[in-house]
Amino acid sequence: MARRLFSGARDLLAPVPAPSPSPPPPSSSAAAEAAASLLPLLPCKRRKKLLKKLNSPRVAPIEPEADRRVAALDAVLDRDAAFRFLHRARSFMASLPSPHRIPLSAAGKLHREFGFPRGRSVSRAAARHPLLFHLTTVGSVPHLALTPLMCSLLQEERRLHDELLPTRVRAVRKLLMLTAHRRIPLAKLHHCRAVLGLPDDFRDRVREFPDDFRVAVEPNGLRVLELAHWDPALAVSALERDFVVDERRVRRTFRFSVPHRRSMPLDAEDADRLDAATTFPLVSPYTNGALLSPWTPEAEKYRVGVVHELLSLTLEKRALIHHVFEFKEELGLTRHMYASLRKQCRAFYLAGTEMNWTIFLRDAYDDDGVLREKDPLVLFNEKLQGYACMTEMDSKQSWLIFSASLVRILRWWRTSWLPPGTGNSNHKQISSVWILEAKPLPQSSFYFGIWRLTS
Repeated sequence: MARRLFSGARDLLAPVPAPSPSPPPPSSSAAAEAAASLLPLLPCKRRKKLLKKLNSPRVAPIEPEADRRVAALDAVLDRDAAFRFLHRARSFMASLPSPHRIPLSAAGKLHREFGFPRGRSVSRAAARHPLLFHLTTVGSVPHLALTPLMCSLLQEERRLHDELLPTRVRAVRKLLMLTAHRRIPLAKLHHCRAVLGLPDDFRDRVREFPDDFRVAVEPNGLRVLELAHWDPALAVSALERDFVVDERRVRRTFRFSVPHRRSMPLDAEDADRLDAATTFPLVSPYTNGALLSPWTPEAEKYRVGVVHELLSLTLEKRALIHHVFEFKEELGLTRHMYASLRKQCRAFYLAGTEMNWTIFLRDAYDDDGVLREKDPLVLFNEKLQGYACMTEMDSKQSWLIFSASLVRILRWWRTSWLPPGTGNSNHKQISSVWILEAKPLPQSSFYFGIWRLTS
């Protein structure tokens, strides 16, 4: 609730190109603290009502100690809340047939698919992003539709997914190797596709890789993705790779302490030596965890290592706890994972509320809450959020978008309407002016390209 009140989309991210940025709004934790400071000033009845809301799992932070919270990582969740409508509406409307529009009355009922609270106006949420969504009338019926800019961005996203598909296949293979039986239901992968960076049609495209996957059908009709063969080269965790590069940093990442009484006084150095004896060696997440006894330090090392490796396979090195526990049965996770993750504060950071919290890999983010290594799809999402924060475009950007759209039209016209064999001799000359590559054209060579295409 607090995050919903303080999550203005246009103030959270610097637009591209950025106008003068305004200061970011308070985070959800700051809003809760501000509300708590008003408790002594309220009447008894309103005080009880507000106190009940502040103690609710929807608002109560997962990290109770304020000194251990990282404001930069908490702001990442506030940014996600601000752009929830953008990403969910983009994904839902992209699945609709062309021209990607839906009646406004029908869109207002799909609050879960569009990511806006029940009872709110979908037209008001779309009006915050005028460059990406617009309202149109079809036969006196108002519709919500995508703008030409948004359609061009969706085509760019599909091209990115096609280019990154081998990388995603490798990540899914590693995820299957983490599981106990080397199989995962396809429905679970589809549910977590945004976290793993998978395309929406990944369930249909897995058959393109028969050497890597097999699709089995359970008696109840459930489709399950199975690993075709074990690859020892992939059975190397991110921690093992980092251990070769920086052994000292990896040794400081985890700590499985040995409980001891006060009657055995130990200084800091002796305590570190005692903890190191139980911390190392770590257990590889690609081992068979079912062979480990449930309540031993080795089993806890295995489960923590599995979560670390799963987060390293995600797009932004973070995941909601619901997405992590989506693979609870396959990865052998227990309900005591919160206590295990909370002990490893050097490796993980827990942010959000008690009802819906997120696990971050600390080493993947810098002090400002920015990913150290960004996937091309992450850069695309940042660009999309930049356009979402803008209300109008300058002349230079408008020209680039217009030229890119017209180039795609000319490319389609050439392949669809010209007779077979027409223009084949000039294929290389046309490519030299970028017509066939569908790239934005400089204004000086744009008309020359059209002349070469039509001549």
